[in-house]
Amino acid sequence: MKTSIRDRLVDAATELFYAEGLRAVSVDKVIERAGTTKVTFYRHFKSKDDLVVAHLERRAEQERDGILGAIAAAEGDPDRVFQLIAAQLGEFACLQGFRGCPFINAAAEYPDAASAVRLTVDAHRAWCKATFEQIVGPLGLPDAHAVADDLMLIRDGAMVAGYLDAADALAASFLRSARALTGSR
Repeated sequence: MKTSIRDRLVDAATELFYAEGLRAVSVDKVIERAGTTKVTFYRHFKSKDDLVVAHLERRAEQERDGILGAIAAAEGDPDRVFQLIAAQLGEFACLQGFRGCPFINAAAEYPDAASAVRLTVDAHRAWCKATFEQIVGPLGLPDAHAVADDLMLIRDGAMVAGYLDAADALAASFLRSARALTGSR
């Protein structure tokens, strides 16, 4: 299947941004990696920040697909959802070349909360928290919203632990933490 020029640009940007950092990678480097021209780049993106947003939207879609897949596979069992998410986190966060959560990294590089990049980060994090709240809903917890915030914090910690821990240890820690927080089993 032929890849569109826009997709090639986002593919190249995703690879470079994640490996080297958002601010460190120039548009010229992305253009070179994608094998296209500046004119073509600017037909698809008004600015580098627009490309960063497209990169983050792709990463958000990948994470959403993983979480929604876990929810579907668990068939309404919150503990099973946590088991599947734990396994995904362990696998992803311990891959060779892992450089942390792309959303946390983007927030660190774009401190202006009103920037399009930060708004994209915030939208993804809001989706994650809302989805965690839906997952724990059947458990009848007194403050599902606060539990969702806590689960997001645990997820963020798991992403940082990916630098330091083995996949199995990371997955087990996430699962233990989620179970302790929610009382699920």
